[in-house]
Amino acid sequence: MSTAQNTQVIFSKIPSEYPVAGEHMTIHKATVDLDGKLDEGSFIVKQLVISVDPYMRGRMRDASIKSYSPAFPLNEPMTGNTMSVVVKSNNPNYKEGDLVYGNLGVFEEYTIVPAAKQGFFTVRNDPKTNGLPLSYYVGVLGMPGLTAYVGLIKFGQPKAGETLYVSAASGAVGQLVGQIGKVLGLRVIGSAGSDEKVNYLKEIGFDGAFNYKTSDIDAKLKELCPDGIDIYFENVGGKMLEIVINHANMFGRIVACGMISQYNTRTPYGIPNLMQVVSKRLRIEGFIVSDSKDMEPEFMEKMTKWLVDGKIKYRETIVEGIENTPNALIDVLRGANFGKEVVKVADI
Repeated sequence: MSTAQNTQVIFSKIPSEYPVAGEHMTIHKATVDLDGKLDEGSFIVKQLVISVDPYMRGRMRDASIKSYSPAFPLNEPMTGNTMSVVVKSNNPNYKEGDLVYGNLGVFEEYTIVPAAKQGFFTVRNDPKTNGLPLSYYVGVLGMPGLTAYVGLIKFGQPKAGETLYVSAASGAVGQLVGQIGKVLGLRVIGSAGSDEKVNYLKEIGFDGAFNYKTSDIDAKLKELCPDGIDIYFENVGGKMLEIVINHANMFGRIVACGMISQYNTRTPYGIPNLMQVVSKRLRIEGFIVSDSKDMEPEFMEKMTKWLVDGKIKYRETIVEGIENTPNALIDVLRGANFGKEVVKVADI
């Protein structure tokens, strides 16, 4: 019998503001039997990469509070987007050696997946032949990439020549929104929280970018968007949203993807200029990417080609070791990361 160490990331306590590693998320050392008999339809995966994303903060809540994504159960391993490899199987759809994308993959080194949960796992062996990194499949080719594509195409309804402004533009989603916008012929402006991130945005083709922490946001938008903003891809909320509304054009579209400035505060910011939504005939629309899964095949085809052809570039921060998952997520929530944050758990 082969018993392996199985380090797990446990959701231990509900935070009221920013979560703290060792308090709200803890590391538990468990074991798993890799040679035991598997029930029919079951298979075992070895985790390779784990995605940490801003939406996970919303899952750190009391389970009685309903939302679009299920709350993390207390004192159980956290879940999210993962890439793994099948190491043992009693399921013909998942063969040993298959690479598997987990929509609700478990944050642990090994997971025994029962037949009832197989719907959360998709075989994706493309990295074996296309040369793209495994980490891309929880980032640019995973949920963040699909979010960028769906948000801009379906809800932004872009037209060539329009001006697109993206906040949190160097993040997992924002950097892709801007680059897709350029492919579609938009003028693209972005903001980020450091000069290094701003330089990166210019390197990947943004027409203009600025550091929102050291700049007058209103003045910068006036300078960089002299003809106003047609599409705002909203990742920040709060004061940023208020200022953007002042610069929005008639019939502008505000695509509400997230509002990270509001996730860890007890005093949400009120937007005082919402009357302009009426006078400018603005459309503010929130979306959840899982409502648009029908767009995934076209997204995967187009994005893979854009990446292989070099039309789109993708910046990642790779953190080594599953035990560092809590701090990696906290870095994302505080904006301390650069690009898409991914935890590398193991090699194939």
